[in-house]
Amino acid sequence: MSEHFDVLIVGAGLSGIGAAHHLRKNCPEKTFAILEGRDTMGGTWDLFRYPGIRSDSDMYTLGYNFKPWTEKQVIADGGRIRNYIKEVARDGGFDSKVRYGHKVVKADWDSATARWTVTCQKKNGETTQLTCNWLHMCSGYYNYEKGFTPDFPGRDDFKGQVIHPQFWPENLDYSGKRVVVIGSGATAITLIPSMTDKAQHVTMLQRTPSYVIAVPQFDPMVRFLLKFLPEMTVYNISRARNNFITQGIFKLSRRFPNAMRKFLLKQVKVQVGPNFDMKHFTPPYNPWDQRLCAVPNGDLFKALRRGKASVVTDHIDRFVDNGIKLKSGQTLEADIIVTATGLNLQMFGGMQLSKDGEALNIADHISYKGLMFNNIPNFTNTLGYTNASWTLKADLIAEYLCRMLKHMDKTGKQIAQPMRTPDVQPAPLLDMTSGYVARVAHELPKGADRAPWKLYQNYAMDKEQLHKGKLEDGVMAFTKAGAVSSSAQRKAA
Repeated sequence: MSEHFDVLIVGAGLSGIGAAHHLRKNCPEKTFAILEGRDTMGGTWDLFRYPGIRSDSDMYTLGYNFKPWTEKQVIADGGRIRNYIKEVARDGGFDSKVRYGHKVVKADWDSATARWTVTCQKKNGETTQLTCNWLHMCSGYYNYEKGFTPDFPGRDDFKGQVIHPQFWPENLDYSGKRVVVIGSGATAITLIPSMTDKAQHVTMLQRTPSYVIAVPQFDPMVRFLLKFLPEMTVYNISRARNNFITQGIFKLSRRFPNAMRKFLLKQVKVQVGPNFDMKHFTPPYNPWDQRLCAVPNGDLFKALRRGKASVVTDHIDRFVDNGIKLKSGQTLEADIIVTATGLNLQMFGGMQLSKDGEALNIADHISYKGLMFNNIPNFTNTLGYTNASWTLKADLIAEYLCRMLKHMDKTGKQIAQPMRTPDVQPAPLLDMTSGYVARVAHELPKGADRAPWKLYQNYAMDKEQLHKGKLEDGVMAFTKAGAVSSSAQRKAA
């Protein structure tokens, strides 16, 4: 007999530990376990260990809505975030609920029993199965086992070391070394100033610039308010203010792209000085077509002004023995090349889904309120915001799950699944041109052109519909166990 739970949470990172807290608080009678493929807690904030690893959102919004962030850093390093996650699990008394080394490889839904059978693979190759009434995915959206690295010609000719940030060597010594970081996203912008303390010189090699904005590392308003107000009150004020600012920048970027472009370029110009070639920070696309990168305390700009770092905008011709030859003919000499070239997007940690014996292809399904999918029962997925902090949406999703479970208990129903109607037209799920999205767009679930299928990327709208919106909205179908799908009936006949 397989061990059974009311809810199985997949992933012991920021989302999974937050979901466990909400479940324990709002549905204390529910049994649950957290399945984690790795041997430690923390998810992204444990996996990535490159120099300077930090949040790309402020911690007043990346932190949970139930636990104030009390560190002085607004943009926090990975170690502090990891400790914050562990503290929540320990204080909540559910750190023992985590089953490490349990990588979920398959989940099969059975309508007759209204249960998922979840197959996990352990490190020793053994498999084990558990069952649950509800499966809640908190596994993030990228492949932990493989980062994205283009096939660079001549890579084997390079005599130095090539490193992807997702798999940073524990004791890498880059003292006095010439380092080239390929990329212009958040990882590259984090790495470059952090490596200048020891490296001889660090060069950011980019094909296309990103929009960047300097943000403060510390918040004097918070320190001041803490003298007069309770910690949680100050946290909520800061959370609301920072979310308002972030959403405001996003909305202005969408509505007035030219004005925002001028503003963003102007604040960079002030940081780098009048003699810096602004082509290196002038993207060809509009603000927020790709994610905006934060530069805490302008540390990247300081490294550029000191001459410890530089930026080159060009295309790679090939790797050569002493570095990288560019299309322009220039050769960037390097001892270490860091390929900060992005992530491989992956839904549900790569696990296989099936329903009543038939395999499910998630690309054939439409997202419902950004957390469920049409015709997939008792299944929620945590997908945070691309234009704001991930945890803002993760908290809302976990709270919605608890609403759903309590409603089903009250009405005596065991199955909940959103049912698509013929008038719902699919649309791209994510409105972004980022490479990591474009590469796998055909593998992602779809969005749609109307509520409740449309993915809004708007905290205020999501909070309204997930906290107050009707659960029985004419789209969500609640039924009792035993209604086996017609396809399963045909197979049995």
